[in-house]
Amino acid sequence: MKKLAAIISILFISVSTYAQNAAAAKKLLDEVSAKTKTYNNMVIDFSFNNGKQESKGKATIQGEKYVVDFMGLTQIFDGSKMYIINPNDEEVTVASAKSADSQAVSIASLLSFYKKGYTYTWDKKQTINGKSIQFIKLTPTSSKDVKEVYLGIDTKTKNIYNRTDVYKGGSKSIITIKSFKTNQTLSKNLFTFTKSKYPNYYINNLD
Repeated sequence: MKKLAAIISILFISVSTYAQNAAAAKKLLDEVSAKTKTYNNMVIDFSFNNGKQESKGKATIQGEKYVVDFMGLTQIFDGSKMYIINPNDEEVTVASAKSADSQAVSIASLLSFYKKGYTYTWDKKQTINGKSIQFIKLTPTSSKDVKEVYLGIDTKTKNIYNRTDVYKGGSKSIITIKSFKTNQTLSKNLFTFTKSKYPNYYINNLD
């Protein structure tokens, strides 16, 4: 009877600790999300490492709109349509917002992806390049490829430092924020695709 009581006590403590960790993780994530909403815009330089090579990119985000330059492609999302500009092939792929969500390789999703389809756990804290980074472990509730995601958050600035995706096959990819600027002066037409700039490009409409 005493053993049973001990087991029940341990299970209760474990469940209680997990709930507290999950609540703390969500609180920190919500603080990060709330802070990003106070910015008029964000200009982010980042690196992407898949274990084989590292690529650099740049993203400019304003509300739901963004422009991402990454791996030779420029992605423009104007709030309703995605335009993927490929200079090498002289092609522009156009997709609706619904299609763009599944196709865009966008740093913009780094700031809000956790809100749906994940459970949270408070993870380790590390000092990286003099910064105190708190990691949050996110486990997809349903995913064919991703096993877990680790989101590193700068405890001082409440900005995202990096994101590590661990795949079920054992590989992983890491997005690291190299530079984070806010409230910059942007061109009025930055998030607008101007067809006249690409007179010889093939326009591939997916919808």
